[in-house]
Amino acid sequence: MSGINPKEAQVLFKETLEKDKDKSTGLAAIETLYEILNRSKSTTVQGMTADLKAAVDEIVKTDYSSASIQSASELFLRFISLIQKENEVNPDFTKIRNEYLTRGKIFIKRISSSRDVIAEWALPLIRNHLNILTHSYSKVVLQAMVAAKNRGSTFHVFVTESQPDASGRKMCEALRSHGIQSTLILDSAVAYLMSRINLVVFGAEGVMETGGIINKIGTYGIALCAKAMGKCVYVMAESIKFVRGYPLNQSDIPDQYKYRFSTLINQKDKLNDEHPLADYTPPQYINLLITDLGVFTPAAVGDELIKLYT
Repeated sequence: MSGINPKEAQVLFKETLEKDKDKSTGLAAIETLYEILNRSKSTTVQGMTADLKAAVDEIVKTDYSSASIQSASELFLRFISLIQKENEVNPDFTKIRNEYLTRGKIFIKRISSSRDVIAEWALPLIRNHLNILTHSYSKVVLQAMVAAKNRGSTFHVFVTESQPDASGRKMCEALRSHGIQSTLILDSAVAYLMSRINLVVFGAEGVMETGGIINKIGTYGIALCAKAMGKCVYVMAESIKFVRGYPLNQSDIPDQYKYRFSTLINQKDKLNDEHPLADYTPPQYINLLITDLGVFTPAAVGDELIKLYT
């Protein structure tokens, strides 16, 4: 990198998340790349691009969601590089760099409001007197439920404990802190309770090209149970989580999506002894995806990805 130590990106990324616990992993990655772009001393577009790609390579070497980091970073790099045609014909590096920075600010501003937009789209779906089941801790799902509660809806949320890290406990506590009725349940109690559930809501670490999702381990099993008992399953996810990938089954999921980076480095020869932290839920078990770009059926995700990358 031109005058930039690649390790800076990892430090900046972690500091960004530490400063704001509510910030999404994807947005933190984008803000880190913007800062790297701003600091870059490169004097060519190729050098500047190399700085950014090297930064992405460092950011993924953390124990945060690799799917979220990679999808957000790819979309950010794609968006800022859509420069005007005249710059391609008469390249002026200073002008191009300034346009990259301008477009980067626009992208960050749009993504920063993603959760608010999703919460608005979700309002008609989170109605009075519903029993809602959710899994793990999702900031976007939490914000949507808080928004619905603030608009006057009264509902009860059942939250799975979400082992092995018990992230559901954090979700349950957060819901209660906002005055939302919630009950923490065992992961193994999902089938027992499903007959009482009106709606299942998930967040996502990544939304695949198939319309299926990568999410906390156990999501697939809950979706299977919901489908068997005729319950609707909704997914709330920012568009920066759209991932170019077409898995057909669990074995198609890249290892970096299923395990922490530290596990891949330290236990790479013993992954069969490790429990994966994420699974893949195929599109046939999802009714709707609620995103900042709109509300889609899983079949529409592929078309939206084409729009994002063209």
